[in-house]
Amino acid sequence: MINSSKTYSTQKLYKAYNELMKFKKISVSPFHERFIFPYICGTYFGYRKVDVLRVVAIAKSISPNPKYLDVGCGYGDFLEKIREFIPDAIGIEKDGGIFYEFNRVKPDYVHIRDVSLDLNQKYDVIFVGWMDPGVDFRKAVAKSTDCIITNFDTGGQCGINGGCEYEEFGFRRIAWWRTPSWIDVNYEIMNKYYTKMSNEEHEYLFDLRGAHNLWYVYTKDSKYIDKFKNALIHCHQKLETKYDFEEVMDKCGFEYFENSNSKKENKNNLFSLWKIEFG
Repeated sequence: MINSSKTYSTQKLYKAYNELMKFKKISVSPFHERFIFPYICGTYFGYRKVDVLRVVAIAKSISPNPKYLDVGCGYGDFLEKIREFIPDAIGIEKDGGIFYEFNRVKPDYVHIRDVSLDLNQKYDVIFVGWMDPGVDFRKAVAKSTDCIITNFDTGGQCGINGGCEYEEFGFRRIAWWRTPSWIDVNYEIMNKYYTKMSNEEHEYLFDLRGAHNLWYVYTKDSKYIDKFKNALIHCHQKLETKYDFEEVMDKCGFEYFENSNSKKENKNNLFSLWKIEFG
């Protein structure tokens, strides 16, 4: 039973955790949880190992041992992958309750603090994978680095009115690519495995899907422009092994370099998932 003195956010967390326990009993794949319950088991963005390698390549084009910060890192799911290549990478998470309420061990490299107050130091790279709706800490981030890699849902669910870009803070976008959000994958998992519907209904919904996460690479120092481009091109040519959970995206129709539609665009206007665009 949930203590009535707990905050609303904590109550939601408990409710989600209880639903996760129920889902485990019917789940047909151990990897579905990270897309059905991202706050507890994964991230609010779908990613592959190639995304990790791209972020690492950009960071290491600045320094062999870059000072790397993940803002709003949650449990540290994505950060943990980054630390395989940048061992000193750290993260900031505002809500310590996600660890303490469930006696979950908080890694030493995840710090509990409010980034909107001030970061107090400079970083080579700051990664922003999520801003809660109604929250905007971009100014604090922009003051603390010359390189920002951000990832946001195009549906306007991040920040204030969907504002997640950094051009207004003097940054230039160097490159970008598109991936599915956890919502994209969530819908397809539920429709494909856990919802009773005809093949025709499923195919209709499948055709409507779109990939809604954009990854933007920013800098305000021109000396990094060519470095970042070369790092991404070289990284793209060295695609390595996958993470186990990537099979879920493959089976749901979000394959690497797959051509897809955007619901908001003409159906003849196709884009390729994970394809890097410059400028």
